[in-house]
Amino acid sequence: MVPALVALNGGLISLPYKEIRSQTSDSGFILLGFSQYPEQQTLLFGLFLGMYLITVLGNLLIILAISFDLHLDTPMYVFLANLSFIDTCFTSTIVPKVLVNIQTRHHTISYTGCLVQMYFFMALALLDDFLLAVIAYDRYVAICLPLHYTMIMRPQRCLLMVAASWLCSHLLAFPLTLLMAQFSFCASHSIPHFFCDLLPLLKLDCSDTHNFQVIMFIEAALSGVVPLTCVLVSYAHIIHTILKIPSAGGKHKVFSTCGSHLTVVTLFYGTLFQVYFQPSSSYSAKSGMVTSVIYMMVTPVLNPFIYSLRNRDMKGALWRFLSWGKCSTA
Repeated sequence: MVPALVALNGGLISLPYKEIRSQTSDSGFILLGFSQYPEQQTLLFGLFLGMYLITVLGNLLIILAISFDLHLDTPMYVFLANLSFIDTCFTSTIVPKVLVNIQTRHHTISYTGCLVQMYFFMALALLDDFLLAVIAYDRYVAICLPLHYTMIMRPQRCLLMVAASWLCSHLLAFPLTLLMAQFSFCASHSIPHFFCDLLPLLKLDCSDTHNFQVIMFIEAALSGVVPLTCVLVSYAHIIHTILKIPSAGGKHKVFSTCGSHLTVVTLFYGTLFQVYFQPSSSYSAKSGMVTSVIYMMVTPVLNPFIYSLRNRDMKGALWRFLSWGKCSTA
């Protein structure tokens, strides 16, 4: 049988012609993903499924605990509940399709499905950017301006910040999706990734993508550099305030929490910048997949532990919620 050759990251993968032909359609794409590692499919499936279940269950517990506990009716926990919901939706946009592809070895996705997946991936990733900045600002006000916290973080202002984050993320994601829908994919329809990401799709387009890349870089600066600057400035003020605390125990507690937060921020922003702050011509499929796994699966797994389970009030709320659940079923 004559094999079909599929380009991937400057190399070639030899796949049976019948298999490729059976999966290829004029209106869809093939997500090659991790198909180049056939001997590791079982391991990858178990790893991704485990991380996905931990993400969903952990974030769901946090949302339920915050919703049912009146003691957590404060801006910080409202933001955390939103972050947990977004992380759940973010991973659910991509990971279930990845698991199905690995299990069934059927790697196709329709043209419409690809654009929809790309849109929600961008919108939710941008929303994560903005909410991390909002949470950092909330911590800055709580630690550096505690006497003014109630006045600054009024419910109306908190609602406005959350609503603005949702609105801006969708407004930034929509133009890129609309432009991508107008492209002509006259090259191979095989995407060297496990989901419909921007840069791999750009490499399949045969038209001029210069304007698209300019818009993408501008939006990346607005949605990446601006929120990251807000995060760094907020934590710089927080660290400066912490250094004035006379108690060594108090310093250690706040430094530990801030260090954990900054670890998540570094993982999320660092991997996003590594992928999207580069021209499509220098994009590497292999490194792109590795960094995508970090910000799409690893960071959402860490968020419930870092932002919530290290918090004494949050642990108390979770314990009360679980105890209430046991009493209700007894």
